[in-house]
Amino acid sequence: MDPRHSHTQLLNSWRGAKFTWRAVLIFNLGLGAYLFTRPAKKEKKAMTREPITPAEITTPTPPAPQNLEPFFSPIPEPVKVPEPLSVKQQRSVFGWMLKEKEDGLTSKPRGEDYQ
Repeated sequence: MDPRHSHTQLLNSWRGAKFTWRAVLIFNLGLGAYLFTRPAKKEKKAMTREPITPAEITTPTPPAPQNLEPFFSPIPEPVKVPEPLSVKQQRSVFGWMLKEKEDGLTSKPRGEDYQ
């Protein structure tokens, strides 16, 4: 076969496809424009509706008082913070903690926990 012949055949089919795609896109665009611009249908029920008669004017009565629970819970009293420890008390507490820690480490070797 001649390579030129297959090349021209490919070009002709491409041209036909371009025309087809353009025609489809233009048709879809026209159909969409028609659907969006046409007037909306009016309902038949709206034309056959009975006229509205004004209701009698009455003064509204206030509702009876009800015992309702408050919407928000009452604010709790603030927590009382104890006075800070003095330096002497801090030393005794931290010294006690260090002593307990040292006693715990020396009394139990680490390997005994895992057996």
